Amino acid sequence: MKKTMKAGLIMIVMFVMVSVSAHMAHAVETSGSASVDIYSSYMWRGFELHEDVAIQPTVGITYGGFGANLWSDINADTGEITETDVTVNYAFSKDMFGFDIGYIFYGLEGIDETQEFYIAVSYDTLLSPSLTLYYDFDEGDGAFIVASVGHDVAVNEDIAVSLGASISYNAESEYAIGDYSALHNGEISVSTSIPVYEAISISPMLAYSFSLSDDAEDALENADGDSNFFYGGASVALSF
Repeated sequence: MKKTMKAGLIMIVMFVMVSVSAHMAHAVETSGSASVDIYSSYMWRGFELHEDVAIQPTVGITYGGFGANLWSDINADTGEITETDVTVNYAFSKDMFGFDIGYIFYGLEGIDETQEFYIAVSYDTLLSPSLTLYYDFDEGDGAFIVASVGHDVAVNEDIAVSLGASISYNAESEYAIGDYSALHNGEISVSTSIPVYEAISISPMLAYSFSLSDDAEDALENADGDSNFFYGGASVALSF
């Protein structure tokens, strides 16, 4: 409860700050979104944080380039909220480059809360390459780096199949990962977004995550001795 209250307070403060910034500008575009993801398990950076079905609601707002997002994970077997995260960010583009700079508060039940800054850089070209650096300045005290590519294959005017692949590197980010510097995990995925009604869509997804080093294999191993995981699910989203 304490973590959830702190996350909510951060969300409110950032909402006020972003709102003030928006009213100082002219013709600022405003949008919002809400979604519920249902996955076969809760996967995060190659970890199977729980093997039960994960229900993950999220709500977000944007004012111009500023954004704020509140996200939670619910263990469908126990009905417990296992995590509540808050993300605030600023995104902009320059020529063919896209930039996203943000802050994430992680509030997990039974584990000390922590915080990260991140910066992501993408390039608008074939395979849409991107590189994201996360720096945990709290409990983790280290960095985590993700490089990814993706490609959309059009099915018709409204639907495309998205193919994605990523690799990650852990730079001594100890929070739920481990005190080591080595390649961490790779992931390949396929997904699509199917429009249902006006601003409502359903997005099924299937992914495979696998360890990339001996250190990562030891860190990612679950109670059954697995460090490679198939998982999937679907998201129902509303934009407004």
